[in-house]
Amino acid sequence: MKTNQKYLLTAIVVIIAAVAVFYNYQDYIMNPWTRDGQPWTRDGQVRADVIEITPRVTGPIVQLAVQDNQLVKTGDLLFVIDPRTYTANLAQARAQYDKAKDNYLALEKQVEAAEAQVEVTRASVLQAQSAIKELDSLIEKNKAEYGRQQEMLPQKATSKKSVERAKANYEVSLEKRQGALASLAQARATLIQSEASLAEARANLGAPGDDNAAIREALAALEEAELNLEFTKVKAPVDGYITNLNLRLGSNAAANQPILALIDVNSYWVHGFFRENFIANIQKGDKAIITLMTYPDTPLEGYVDSLGWGIAQQDGSTGANLLPNVSPTFEWIRLAQRVPVRVHLSNVPEGIDLRVGTTASVLVRTGSSESSTSQ
Repeated sequence: MKTNQKYLLTAIVVIIAAVAVFYNYQDYIMNPWTRDGQPWTRDGQVRADVIEITPRVTGPIVQLAVQDNQLVKTGDLLFVIDPRTYTANLAQARAQYDKAKDNYLALEKQVEAAEAQVEVTRASVLQAQSAIKELDSLIEKNKAEYGRQQEMLPQKATSKKSVERAKANYEVSLEKRQGALASLAQARATLIQSEASLAEARANLGAPGDDNAAIREALAALEEAELNLEFTKVKAPVDGYITNLNLRLGSNAAANQPILALIDVNSYWVHGFFRENFIANIQKGDKAIITLMTYPDTPLEGYVDSLGWGIAQQDGSTGANLLPNVSPTFEWIRLAQRVPVRVHLSNVPEGIDLRVGTTASVLVRTGSSESSTSQ
């Protein structure tokens, strides 16, 4: 009799447990509401913008101005990279800039000299052309005189000697004109050569003033050297906490390689990972209550900033031999996916220290956004 009672009691306990499991399963599958009918999750995490401090130049660290987990302000010095190489580079860049300016002045003088030479040769051309015109007039005059003397000779109105003299003057003026034409051709050739020299000088000079390519190139190299020297002092871009500091004096910093993490203290938010059957009525702007595991008795206030639009897919991803990965599942139960909901913290009480990665519970009060209340 007692044995039967024991079996009966055991059966009753098993049935009650099965019924409880069944109703909890039904509640999990069918009822998306918890905590007074509002979406709630204990799967939340505190997040913040983590800035990877990346040096812009390479060199050994000669000064380390911070310690691990230290609070720094914007502009505070973090560390210093050996500046000696970059100081020398700056001095060299300044010398190259000064040299470029001197070369520019020298080329400018060459252009001025070439321009003056062009003016001289142009004057020579004009002078040769004027001489030809004068000789043309003289030739016409001597030709007329020679003809007059020839007409007067049969009449005994002049002497043969005068005729010969007029002829000689006429022939001399013709010869002079040939010489003047040769001088004009030479002057024009010289002008063409001087204009080519001027064009070459101007090409060597380049653009005038600050637009000159050589000066701009030297100036850019100088500014780059100044920046590189400035980059040897690495400063905090935001207010934040130095975390996981592994630097030591003498450690080599490589350009564009992050070597230090800085948590922005003005960027904290909470990610609540809600089951997919919880998020249908969550809207941007809904008020949220956040409870940190670190401070369970001090709830924080916030509001929904955004809802995630996708999560990573595991089934169907490429596996071995380029075949898809497909995880086995039980047909009689479906596990809800988790969707990230970003919650902005609007009120953090004094004495609450937020730490990235710590656990939080998030309760969203649906219908509390301004768009919902206005309707």
